[in-house]
Order: sequence, then structure tokens, then C-alpha cells
Amino acid sequence: MTETAVQPPMKVAIIPVTPLEQNCTLVWCTRTMKAAFIDAGGDPERLKAAIAKAGVTIEKLLVTHGHIDHCGVTGILAKDLGVPIEGPHEADRFWISRLEDDGKRWGIPGEPFEPNRWLQDGDKVTIGELELDVIHCPGHTPGHIVFHHAPSRFAIVGDVLFQGSIGRTDFPMGNHQDLIDSITQKLWPLGSDVTFVPGHGPTSTFGRERQTNSYVSDYVLG
Repeated sequence: MTETAVQPPMKVAIIPVTPLEQNCTLVWCTRTMKAAFIDAGGDPERLKAAIAKAGVTIEKLLVTHGHIDHCGVTGILAKDLGVPIEGPHEADRFWISRLEDDGKRWGIPGEPFEPNRWLQDGDKVTIGELELDVIHCPGHTPGHIVFHHAPSRFAIVGDVLFQGSIGRTDFPMGNHQDLIDSITQKLWPLGSDVTFVPGHGPTSTFGRERQTNSYVSDYVLG
């Protein structure tokens, strides 16, 4: 008799969207098949195809920060699917208010929106029976947040941290020291074994970045 494989509580699929290849992440609860998109930045038809492929029901849209490639079509998709928006931190209201103008500049559809719930450090968000921690990580933008699922040792970090790099801080309201502090004081304590999905590029672990990242490794920062 063969053993039945234990189903993990959470599954994810990464769908690159927009010409900037932003990692929109579809996260779902395997017990309920309820799901959320994190950072629905563009290509809504591609995102709807991902819903059908996974066989899930979207119950909300989550946002890490207000840049166009991360949330340009979030408001449009929320209305289309009839679901609420949660996030980012209200300090990114500035960025969300200019989505239409930024969309024209970058050639990406953009529409300002008002989230149903702004998120703060220490908040929780649910997806089906999953509960994710909200961690405020300013620097790339003032209202940037990270979503962390502790039981899965997994985080979605937006543009705070990448494999081998960190988020840009030369945009309006960016702050390099705030970003370094967010990474070292908010992310590293979560554990070196945490796998993360960045806003662009391949996944990595916090431990790997602490060893090899030329911006925030333990060696570089001393």
C-alpha cells in the first residue's frame, strides 16, 4: 500500500507580467482552494488564465507597494473579479495616486485605486485558512510591505531584496539607509532558511543573500 503524500498548506505560482517582467504571485490555500494575487501589475488576461489553470477562486488582491509594474491593473482587476484589495501601507498613497501618469510613461496600463484595507507592520492577512504576517519594509518606497508565511518558511518581498541585489532607492521618496535597515532588521531575523519571491528575477533564500549579496551580505556590512 502506498502512502498518500501530505498536501502542503500553501501553493504558489509565479506569473511574470508587464514588459518589466514583474513577478506577480498567485498564492492559494490547498484546503479551501481560495487564492490571492500579490502584485497584479499587468496582463490581466494572463492572470485570469492562471486562475483557471490552478483551479482556484480569487478572494482578494494583495499589494506590496505602489509602483506601476506591481499594481497598475490591481484596481481594474479587483472590479472585474469583484474582490477587495489589501495593502500596501498608506505611506504609498503618493505612488498609487499617480498610476495613470506613470502608466503612460512606462507604456503599462495604470489606474489609481483606494485599497479596502491599508496594511501596517504587524497586521495579518488571510487567504483561505492561511495567515500571512505583514512586515513594513520602507526604503524602496515608504509604504512597502512584505508578506511572510512562517509555517512554510516563505516570503513575498516585492522590490526590497533580489537574488544578488536590492531595490532601487533613487525614485521619489526612496531611502537607501531605510532599505538596508528593513533588510537587516526585518527580514534577516525571519531565518536564513526562508525562501523568498522577489519582485523581479529568480527566487532565493535569506541565507544565500546574507552570504553572497554584494549589497547586504554579512561580510559587506561587517
